[in-house]
Amino acid sequence: MNHLSVYDYVVFLIYFIIVSGYGYWVYWNKKKTGTSTKDYFLAEGSLTWWAIGASIIASNISAEHFIGMSGSGFAMGLAIASYEWMAAATLIIVAVFFLPIYLKNKIYTMPQFLSGRYNNTVSTLMAVFWLLVYVFVNLTSIFFLGAIAIETITGIPFNVCIIALAVFSALITLGGMKVIGYTDVIQVFVLVAGGLVTCYMALNMVSDKFSISTVMGALPVLRAEADDHFHMIFSKGDKFYSELPGIAVLVGGLWINNLNYWGCNQYIVQRALGADLKTGRSGLLFAAFLKMLIPVIVVIPGICAWVLYQKGYFHSEMMDASGTVKPDHAYPVLMNLLPTGLKGLAFAALTAAIVASLAGKCNSIATIFTLDIYKKFINEGASEKKMVNVGRWSVVVASLIAIVIAPALRSFDQVYQFIQEYVGFISPGVFAIFLLGFFWKRTTSKAALTAALLTIPLSTLFKFLPEISSGAMEPIPFLNRMSWVFCIIIAVMIVITATDPKSKNNPQGLEIDTKMFKVSPSFMVASVIICGILAALYTVFW
Repeated sequence: MNHLSVYDYVVFLIYFIIVSGYGYWVYWNKKKTGTSTKDYFLAEGSLTWWAIGASIIASNISAEHFIGMSGSGFAMGLAIASYEWMAAATLIIVAVFFLPIYLKNKIYTMPQFLSGRYNNTVSTLMAVFWLLVYVFVNLTSIFFLGAIAIETITGIPFNVCIIALAVFSALITLGGMKVIGYTDVIQVFVLVAGGLVTCYMALNMVSDKFSISTVMGALPVLRAEADDHFHMIFSKGDKFYSELPGIAVLVGGLWINNLNYWGCNQYIVQRALGADLKTGRSGLLFAAFLKMLIPVIVVIPGICAWVLYQKGYFHSEMMDASGTVKPDHAYPVLMNLLPTGLKGLAFAALTAAIVASLAGKCNSIATIFTLDIYKKFINEGASEKKMVNVGRWSVVVASLIAIVIAPALRSFDQVYQFIQEYVGFISPGVFAIFLLGFFWKRTTSKAALTAALLTIPLSTLFKFLPEISSGAMEPIPFLNRMSWVFCIIIAVMIVITATDPKSKNNPQGLEIDTKMFKVSPSFMVASVIICGILAALYTVFW
């Protein structure tokens, strides 16, 4: 059984004290001035650009990356990095085109936008969809992967790990968005530092096993020993084509997935909604730069684990009780090989990622439930204090639900792919509703409601269509399914709107001023640098 040493626990305890102490200090100073709903849910006007960017990444990066994406790196290689590198380009688009619309219309929640742009029916339906996905897919997977990782590293029982994570994240979440935002700065520093240490040590293991004199010399060895793990674009017929279907990662469904996640997602956009446009854009740009670093932290260690596994190392550790290779074991196995002290830092980094992501998800659940369900349908006259308390209790209930169902994920080999696929059941419809709502003034509430009702049935149909056709068809990759569903929904919305004579004078259409989309010279330069780096990466590793 694996355990941390006393020194590892000391390192972890220092991290815990710093994060908890700083969070309490922020909370106490905020408490002196009172807690309003805007302050609790948005930290309105109090987050700097670096806090926004760090909070976005801390909330985004979790066990699904350290464990899930590293596991996918073990199984399929660098191609899984497309989710991160394409996200960097997506954040630029969100900063330029989406954020100005939210801020001009004083949007605090995504359902609030839908209510104003369409109607309460569309808003409520999507609020329910989001809550279900956040609780049953996102929150559940983070608890599961986090507890599995901590159990593997420390030997502490799974159930104890999952409860400890819930308590730690709740302590941060209950302080509101300002506490989350500023503690996330520390979390990002710790997760990046610990992740880089793990990556360095993984490369060092490879250099030792292959008798290479330098750590950086391990990179050419990885490329030579695992050439099939260093291609970004899979060809049709490849083992993993169904998960990353070729060119679709550049021009197809991955854009729908990313634009929905980064631009129409309460959990992410919420960080920038309390800031002014310049600060919000700078925060999103900072997050884009950090995003490009993530594959170095999580995917490279996964590839190192695969090369070492192929050479006969830690075979038993990579298998479950039935003898099946479990890619998601790769990162915990590497962490267990770290020296004393560094193992504690890597453990702190993993915990930071898990807790920050849990806190962010829980805050978004509290925000949507309180403002878009509770205040609208249960207690319209609720006081500020009452809504903050309801938000806190919703966090507790959501966490309990996720903890109960998390063990059911043991049957999946790559939980990261599970998350992407099942979130993708609603992504096409959500993105279609937002896209046309933003940029086509005529789009009607009836069209949006139809899209909301169609997205899950259509996604389900395309998933099981090969089975329905008696196996005559090959399974449709889920990114391609998203593209088909998105195109169908867009076409349906256009037809419904175009055939409605009232749509020509739609009072709920947004007034778009193109001046809103103008960016500063410094923003433009930074964006060009990001796009240039991405172009170089895809050229080298095509």
